[in-house]
Order: sequence, then structure tokens, then C-alpha cells
Amino acid sequence: MRKFAERLKDLRTEKELSIQKLNHETGISVASICRWENGQADIKSDQLIILADFFDVTTDYLLGRED
Repeated sequence: MRKFAERLKDLRTEKELSIQKLNHETGISVASICRWENGQADIKSDQLIILADFFDVTTDYLLGRED
């Protein structure tokens, strides 16, 4: 999940979003986003889809399965 953590943080910072703003935009908790970006937790499929839709990328991209 290291690749996921890197990609999530990169996408968030590219859009100049704070973790709190991403929480507001997606409804995903600040704690979850922090744990994912720090590689401390795995993401559930429904939340993965929310993030992929929000950032307009594929779930495979977020998971590091494609570039």
C-alpha cells in the first residue's frame, strides 16, 4: 500500500488540498486520510472508488497497478 499512500498524497498536494478540504469534498474522515497517507491502514473498496472519482483517476492508478 506504499504506492497508494504516495499517489494519494501527490494527488492531494497537486490540487493544493489540505486533508481537511479533502475530507469536506469526499466525506472521508481526516483520520482515515492521514492513516492512508502514512501507510498505517488499508483502504476499503468503496472509499477507493470515491477517491478515484474525485481525482478523476482509475482505482488501478491509485493502487499503483498502472501509471
